[in-house]
Amino acid sequence: MDVTRPATLPTLTIAESHQMDVHPTQPNTPKPDTASSSLSASRARTLKRWIAPLVLCAVIVAVWASGLHHSLDLETIKAARGDAKDFLDAHYAAGIALFALVYIAVVALSLPAASLLTLLGGFLFGVGVGVTVVAISATIGATIIFLIARSSFGEALRERAGGLYNKIADGFNDNAFTYLLFLRLAPIFPFVLINIVPALVNMRTRDFIVATFIGILPGTTVYVYTGQSLGAINTLSDLASPSVLLAFGLLSLLALVPSILKKMKSSRKEKTDIQHDL
Repeated sequence: MDVTRPATLPTLTIAESHQMDVHPTQPNTPKPDTASSSLSASRARTLKRWIAPLVLCAVIVAVWASGLHHSLDLETIKAARGDAKDFLDAHYAAGIALFALVYIAVVALSLPAASLLTLLGGFLFGVGVGVTVVAISATIGATIIFLIARSSFGEALRERAGGLYNKIADGFNDNAFTYLLFLRLAPIFPFVLINIVPALVNMRTRDFIVATFIGILPGTTVYVYTGQSLGAINTLSDLASPSVLLAFGLLSLLALVPSILKKMKSSRKEKTDIQHDL
């Protein structure tokens, strides 16, 4: 009797058994386009950088278009000084805060009313409080413009200027504090322009704030002191007497003395080194 032998199952090697393992098919996930992502991120940063200056410019244009700056004249300030004084007597802290906010807005929007408000501050607060409030408010307003300029078009200008920018920035930053102090004290440079130029050379914010605060103190003191007699002032040109302008000019030159001495010392050292090498 034939005995049927059971079929022999083929023996699989370990390698073959691994090959027969069934793995779920992974979907073909498309790789992100890194170039497109980088471009989008760059555009987003650029747009974010320009939001603040565009908003500021829009507000400035709106204010000037509305003619609001025409109402901020000497006669208007003189006519409103009585009501402002009454409000301050009833709400002293709130009056100081409101005055400071208005002053900051005027400076940040580059409206031609800061001098008038300084006179009003002298009439309302006297010399001590008036100089303090005006100087702090003006510094804050100037710093707002400085920061916006540095974070937006300042960066773009620095990138395009290249080596030229580096030379200018190095020269300015060597004596940035002294240069800015000179510009603040000299009565011939526009206030808003002085707020932007240091931003273009990437001046440190701390140095800008300190130099601005110190630099505007003399002029602020003169205007605040004169503002105590606000009713007797007929035109702003009365404040710009030759003696006052001369005093500011001498102060601005005095601010340059440390920088001049530093350059003289550096030049003398270079000559000494050259003679030593010879």
